[in-house]
Amino acid sequence: MSLNIIFKKGIYLLFVLVTLGSLTSCEPDTAGMGNGLSDLNVDPSFTITPVAGKVNVYLLESGKKDVLNSYWKVGKTEYFGKMVLEISLPDAGKYTVEHTAVGRGGTTNIATKEIVVATSDPEKGNLVKGGNFSNATDQAQWTILNLNTKGEAFWSFANSSATIHSSGGWAQEAIYQAIDVVKDKEYTIDMLVSSSSGSSDTWFEVYAGKSMPVSGVEYKDNKVMGLSTWDGCAKTAFSGMLSIVGCTKNSVTGTVSNVVKFTETGKIYLLIRSGGSVFTPSGITVTDIELRGK
Repeated sequence: MSLNIIFKKGIYLLFVLVTLGSLTSCEPDTAGMGNGLSDLNVDPSFTITPVAGKVNVYLLESGKKDVLNSYWKVGKTEYFGKMVLEISLPDAGKYTVEHTAVGRGGTTNIATKEIVVATSDPEKGNLVKGGNFSNATDQAQWTILNLNTKGEAFWSFANSSATIHSSGGWAQEAIYQAIDVVKDKEYTIDMLVSSSSGSSDTWFEVYAGKSMPVSGVEYKDNKVMGLSTWDGCAKTAFSGMLSIVGCTKNSVTGTVSNVVKFTETGKIYLLIRSGGSVFTPSGITVTDIELRGK
């Protein structure tokens, strides 16, 4: 056979293979399209069972029918990948539980139920009142400590949050509330803080002191945590729990820590004081404030 014939046959074979490949690539992908690879009616039902011997602890359990995985949302908190989930709800209130059941082919269905927690856990319940600033009653739990006479710094309440504003020039303002604590018991303090822009020469500090705040007097009793541009945070936009995005050292431990305990049983003052030289135009916003036992 001549080389010319072999060459022509090779070209023809290549043409056939390419053509077949093109035809094959145009076939629709039928995976999960009515061929038994998807569960279009995956069952999202679930049960809620109080856990015996534990305070405000509940067991969430997904149904088993065609469910490969479960995703849960309880209030604002999300949990992934567990068909049986134990949750703790230390604070009294009504919580919506949303369960997303995942079946074959990635199909999903959603079901919701409510849990009503009658009383807070005395050990781990949030001792802060109105920490979400969600209405006038919440906001009334906080007292404004007047630290400037010209209104150059002030707190505003909106969208279930509180925001500290300052025109700069070292103007500052504070809010506080009294809380009863137990001697030598460890507590943690935290809150969600955010700002859409950064500042310079600015602080946002959280105190838990025994001294009663006095109007016009800068509060300095037992600094627990905060933001500080001198320490390297709040220079740019931020959003997150203060225990994570903060960088101000605890005055007792000398480290960045949100843990605090007290030498006496009785009243302390949870106080937030903020201000600075060049303050972010958007202000620093705070919500979900909590002080709870460890």
